[in-house]
Amino acid sequence: MIDKRIIPLAIGGLGIGTTEFTIMGLLPDIAKSLQVSIPEAGHLISAYALGVVIGAPLLIGYSVKFPPKKVLIALMILFTLFNGLSAAVSDYVPMLIIRFMCGLPHGAFFGVGTVVAARMAGVGKEALYISLMFTGLTIANLAMVPLVTYIGHTFHWKWYFVIVAAIGLLALLFLKLWLPELPKKEDSHFLEELKFLKNKQSWMILMITAIGFGGLFTWFSYITPLMTEMAGIKGSQMAYVMILAGSGMVVGNLLGGFITDKFGAEKTSPFLLFLMMVALTGVFFFSGYQIPALVLTFTCGALSMSVAAPINIMMMKAAPNSEMMGAAFMQAAFNIANALGALLGGIPLEYGLSYNYPSLVGVGMVFIGLLICFRYLYLFGPKRSA
Repeated sequence: MIDKRIIPLAIGGLGIGTTEFTIMGLLPDIAKSLQVSIPEAGHLISAYALGVVIGAPLLIGYSVKFPPKKVLIALMILFTLFNGLSAAVSDYVPMLIIRFMCGLPHGAFFGVGTVVAARMAGVGKEALYISLMFTGLTIANLAMVPLVTYIGHTFHWKWYFVIVAAIGLLALLFLKLWLPELPKKEDSHFLEELKFLKNKQSWMILMITAIGFGGLFTWFSYITPLMTEMAGIKGSQMAYVMILAGSGMVVGNLLGGFITDKFGAEKTSPFLLFLMMVALTGVFFFSGYQIPALVLTFTCGALSMSVAAPINIMMMKAAPNSEMMGAAFMQAAFNIANALGALLGGIPLEYGLSYNYPSLVGVGMVFIGLLICFRYLYLFGPKRSA
């Protein structure tokens, strides 16, 4: 039976996942309504990501002196307010500003939530509880993103923000009712929290995340043309393909947490990175065949979320006195991975190569992440720490 104390964090993740990913499917509608081009509307995605990167350390640095429950409630109030305001905006520049503000609480919420989930779990279940928190994010990709995209496209894109704000209100209710009161961290301040950046271990984990995990975004960023032009999937069926990828994310997220608790984060992370290389290699060679392409869609979806729990556990161990700030920087690293994967994955397409080539770039990125991971284990692994 699921511990009800983790449910408020999962609902928060559901709202964050819905606001972050739904906009991609509604971009043409939003661009038309705001009277801008689709590339200009794409800046709304970049503005959100920039908000995540900037907001995570700043809000965590300010909030460490307060009890975690109050911090999470405050962050969710900001999230709900800014998404609600998005539904009232009809001009491009104000929307750009508000999307930036919507991203501010994202990384901080997951940063605090990661530490809170681990504290509630107890010894031996930390990774599972972290993965349960991220279940909200995976369910967003599985169900809410397709549903809200359909509603926004059929009726009006502003309903997208109304629904997200409603999820935020629901998260606030359950945070108030079910999240336990946990003690604040004594004698902590912004500069103290940032000391973990002097730690070589922390930088290596951030690099593993930004580069290694970025390899999967070379695949995910171009999944629609990959499946329609390489695998022969009809454009009208892409919603089902995305649901298949979302199903993989749900399964992979929970499985990653279970495996991490059983074998340890230091063993699980390189193993999952190796599987990512294998899967992306499979995408390169077999995307021209429909059934293997669909199997690989589920597999890559699963691997994309399976690494969340072990890599966050590694960061918490590397930055024991700055857990929340470390977890917040991990969210920034995941967003850098997103941007880096899309950018580098697009290079072969600019030279006229087919849509399976971004995954080959992804293999190289994951391989670099795996090398950094092995170097990390050589320098700081359990035997070295003993």
